[in-house]
Amino acid sequence: MERLISLLIGYCFGMFQTGYIYGRVTRHSDIRDYGSHNAGSTNILRTWGPGAALIVFLGDAFKAIFAMTLVRVVFRESADADLWAMYAALGVALGHDYPFYLKFRGGKGIAAMAGVMTAMDIRISLVCLVIFSGTVFLTRYVSLGSILISLTFFLMNAAFCLAGYYTVAPAGRTEFVIITLVIVLLAIGRHHANIRRLLTGTENRISIPKK
Repeated sequence: MERLISLLIGYCFGMFQTGYIYGRVTRHSDIRDYGSHNAGSTNILRTWGPGAALIVFLGDAFKAIFAMTLVRVVFRESADADLWAMYAALGVALGHDYPFYLKFRGGKGIAAMAGVMTAMDIRISLVCLVIFSGTVFLTRYVSLGSILISLTFFLMNAAFCLAGYYTVAPAGRTEFVIITLVIVLLAIGRHHANIRRLLTGTENRISIPKK
């Protein structure tokens, strides 16, 4: 029951498509009609600039933080509070990537994952920020930076759990690691087209519109 409740809470928060809502409210258009046809902050950046991208990024990140915080409050007496929070994180990823009311066409989940990192341990966020910033600065490939921080998140989050840093009973730590892996695989899987272009040298480099 805890798993189901946490997943549902996360999915409901995840369906708050910041990019789609921002486009409808401020631009009277659907961001998925432009660029990569994705509702995430990178497509917003390419299409409408850094100010819009920042708003969308923060909205997508904070919905994960809010969902995980709510689950921790609901199950605050549980010895597995952080495990249920990770189920909420999985729900957020599913809701963000596959919102049913948008015909399951959402984002790629990286901004939401940034919120998950922050909700779990700020040290993970800081390390991933350095890796992402360095990768994008050197290569101008946002997709490559996104994939690298996804892998970093898995390694660090799993290590912190197995080391006993989180509120997860020993019997639930393997489950915690598996959920983390599923979230990361979802994010990487959403980048399958980017991965093909990276391998063939045809991936788009980041650019910011002048207007």
